[in-house]
Amino acid sequence: QVQLVESGGGLVQAGGSLRLSCAVSGRTFSSYPMGWFRQTPGKEREFVAGIHWSGSSTAYADSVKGRFTISADVAKKTVYLQMNSLKPEDTAVYYCARRQGYDLSLARNDYNYWGQGTQVTVSS
Repeated sequence: QVQLVESGGGLVQAGGSLRLSCAVSGRTFSSYPMGWFRQTPGKEREFVAGIHWSGSSTAYADSVKGRFTISADVAKKTVYLQMNSLKPEDTAVYYCARRQGYDLSLARNDYNYWGQGTQVTVSS
């Protein structure tokens, strides 16, 4: 059974940093790429970043390129999202997700396991 548990959200001032973590359970966890998504009320859940567990391939939404960094630690079975230079528009619930397939994807529907989400609030 696959479980994803996010942590690390909170309240931060604009320009600040946060690091989100996603602990993953499951026997074949490292076979499938992982992604971070975010959602605000009334909007669709959007892709933020994705990674292969080997770290050989990553992808970012244009809105976070140069500010956010995704990484993965196989030994700890944890995926991270380092968020720097945060802006008020980064405020959202952030979700960790596991890809249903072996290639990296930016599409929400290509992910079949989701965490419960963690709130990130950036004040101006």
